[in-house]
Amino acid sequence: MQNNRRQINHFIKECHAIAKEKGWWDNERNDAEIIALMHSELSEALEVMRNHANKDGIAEELADCCIRIFDYCGAREIDLEKALLKKIEFNKSRPYRHGKKF
Repeated sequence: MQNNRRQINHFIKECHAIAKEKGWWDNERNDAEIIALMHSELSEALEVMRNHANKDGIAEELADCCIRIFDYCGAREIDLEKALLKKIEFNKSRPYRHGKKF
């Protein structure tokens, strides 16, 4: 798991550095707008699926969402790595489908 942890931190640092370099953080950004942009990338992935595109197209839109998430975590100093590892461990302890239909 240690290599994966370094990889997540690397992605966060790199995505945020690129966004800063490209001017996306020249001014303070609204958190709600950033979250909406993450959501828009997921909506784009859904549209690719609806249009029966190949997995590469879906993967590209999902990657865009991850990039936005990593950039945001870098900007706000959110420890996504720690949260992911904690949530993965918690999910291991949950019952089958933990009472949900979907």
